[in-house]
Amino acid sequence: MLNEIRQLQQYQQRWFRRFTERPRARLRLFCLAHAGGGARFFANWAQLLPESIELVAIQLPGREERIDEPPIEHMTPLVSAISNVLQPWLDRPYAMFGHSMGAAVAHELCLSIQRQGLPLPLRLLVSGREGPSRNHSSKLHKASDEDFLAAIMALGGTSPALRESPELFTLALPVLRNDYRLIETYHPNPRRPPLSLPIEVLFGQDDPELHPGDAQAWTLESSQGVRLHGFHGGHFYLTPQRQAVTQCISRCLGEYSPESLEMP
Repeated sequence: MLNEIRQLQQYQQRWFRRFTERPRARLRLFCLAHAGGGARFFANWAQLLPESIELVAIQLPGREERIDEPPIEHMTPLVSAISNVLQPWLDRPYAMFGHSMGAAVAHELCLSIQRQGLPLPLRLLVSGREGPSRNHSSKLHKASDEDFLAAIMALGGTSPALRESPELFTLALPVLRNDYRLIETYHPNPRRPPLSLPIEVLFGQDDPELHPGDAQAWTLESSQGVRLHGFHGGHFYLTPQRQAVTQCISRCLGEYSPESLEMP
């Protein structure tokens, strides 16, 4: 029994990365990366956020230290898997952030949390993703290796080393294709309720992935208000605008009074 408990704890810990532990932080910020991305994408954010916020990156299977695990192929089992390990981490107020594919996962995760009657995030922050009512359909995951690589490189968030190193590209390709298949076969439930929490929408003003009105469509997903925050840059504006983005997040989360962030 003791071994089983330890194995369960080790499994749960694989899902979460804290680059800077802040045990006295009043608030946790869970972060979900883009397709093909891992927890390390957020490593530099931890030092840019105030001491009151502890960043916890959610690490999906198939990447970085979990590269030996098969990636999860579809949205529903992915959200279910995260939900199953998240509850012990909800012992203090928290917010949820996701970029691109991560934004869709974060939204579905909040819907799951709401259905279960668990403590909701203070805020959902979505980035670089159209509102679910305007869910884009595509079949890039079925493209040839050459066309697939060209398309993801054009977005600007993938290391040029992928093009220069066939070995690295061969290693990264299965997870990239899996994530694109996951998000391209994802169909939001048309009967989903609005979330009972505010949503902050962040986006690059020159993002080729977003059509006019895509960011504004998030206003349909909350009964508690939605705000938009535009930044200079394309789909991966987060990298050059890292400081401005973390300042924006800090302001959004800093609106809560100390009393509202009391530890349980």
